[in-house]
Amino acid sequence: MDTSPSPDTRPAALVAGASRGIGYAIARRLACAGYDLTLSARDAAALDEVAADLAELGARVATVPADMADEGTPRRVAAEHAERFGRLDALVISAGVGSAAPVAGYPVKRFDKQFSVNVRSPFLLIGECLELLRATAARRPTTGAKIIAISSVTAQAPEPGLAAYAASKAALSALCAAVNTEESVHGVAATAICPGYVDTDMSAWTHDRIPPEAMIAADDIAELAVSLTRLSRRAVVPELAVLRSGSELWRA
Repeated sequence: MDTSPSPDTRPAALVAGASRGIGYAIARRLACAGYDLTLSARDAAALDEVAADLAELGARVATVPADMADEGTPRRVAAEHAERFGRLDALVISAGVGSAAPVAGYPVKRFDKQFSVNVRSPFLLIGECLELLRATAARRPTTGAKIIAISSVTAQAPEPGLAAYAASKAALSALCAAVNTEESVHGVAATAICPGYVDTDMSAWTHDRIPPEAMIAADDIAELAVSLTRLSRRAVVPELAVLRSGSELWRA
């Protein structure tokens, strides 16, 4: 990877969960928009492939293989991004896990894993990045800096079998809203994007009842994410629901 300093005029983003799906789609759109990138995910080989792809678009790319279930990961990822780029215009939190089962008898280990990755990790990562986000926002008086977290429509409209997942995503959405009460005055705004099923590997388990062509395209979510980075610092969007078209809009 290129280790030369990032030019001061180029924005930089940290994307957690960047190796595939929504995270990859957002990272690619950011690269096309002129961002330098730190990419994080568990699969080092997949990250290297994504980094090579985005480097061809002109982005300077750093990779940090990491498991967001590990309590020490957020600090390490944030520190490596800060050392590499020295600014953070957009923090994108797309790393997440899900598991479907009824409430009765739900395995505690599955519950804990979802909350460690979907809630604790974003909480810690945001905390570790706030100083750099504020400093970058001060250099960007028009747009400030943005936090974009991928939540779920189940945070607002839960479904049978997804209680633990919905609860974790509702907590993530609440975290973004709370961050805004503290940080929007400093030019740092957080948005939880809450889509229904998106056509990614994570949603493949539902293909027996929802075909891929009936799901939201990952590029649609990426388009919204990049659009949020262009909003003025006067506009705060705590939560953004994205629904699948059809007669039952408020179903994942």
